[in-house]
Amino acid sequence: MSIQAPTHIKTLLTRLHAASAAQESSLSQSLFYLKRNLLHFLFGTTWSAASDDHMRDKFVALEPEKCELVYLLARAAGATTIVEAGTSFGVSTVYLALAVGQNAKLRGEDGVKGKVIATEKEPSKAARAREHWKEAGREVEEVIELREGDLLETLAREDMPEVVDFLLLDIWTPMALPTLKLIQPRLRPGALVIADNTTMARGLYGEYLAYLRDPANGFKTTEAPYPGGLQVSVYLPEA
Repeated sequence: MSIQAPTHIKTLLTRLHAASAAQESSLSQSLFYLKRNLLHFLFGTTWSAASDDHMRDKFVALEPEKCELVYLLARAAGATTIVEAGTSFGVSTVYLALAVGQNAKLRGEDGVKGKVIATEKEPSKAARAREHWKEAGREVEEVIELREGDLLETLAREDMPEVVDFLLLDIWTPMALPTLKLIQPRLRPGALVIADNTTMARGLYGEYLAYLRDPANGFKTTEAPYPGGLQVSVYLPEA
């Protein structure tokens, strides 16, 4: 792994990634994604209660190589405040927590401890995520603040950090742009914004990608050629 972490955390991540990969490679999951894309292109359908039921026990975690890139980008950016929209079982959150904790330690400033604000709407997933973070230990668990419920409400609270260094979007695609717009006023110049599966679900990400590519909105963006796609954007507003 391209991460700085104790052996027990690497072992935990290997186990969780294996479980996630087994789900993603199943026939039922492949058919679910195919049906979802077809319904969108044919009828404009985006999501349903049945979709929620199907995904309730699914990891939908970023693949290991994407998680390692996210970790390295967060380290390179010196990020100490990260927002993760769509935590699920908390796999990618471990990488983010390691990065911000290590960045804060490297800076060595009093009062700078690093924080990952994680979001999850499904209570059963939030509970599983907390179990995984507890297993990872204090280095991970103490860095994460999990906000349960509608992220457009939990991320709009007055106790949000004034400055956000990094935003990871791994959520229901129609929520990507509203979430970005909500967090954008807090993004520092040079902040990173990462969105997953932007190739596989390009049609569903249409408005989000158009927003990123509009020069008026202050982003420079590119597609990293990982399976499913990974949109990497940097916030560079003009002075």
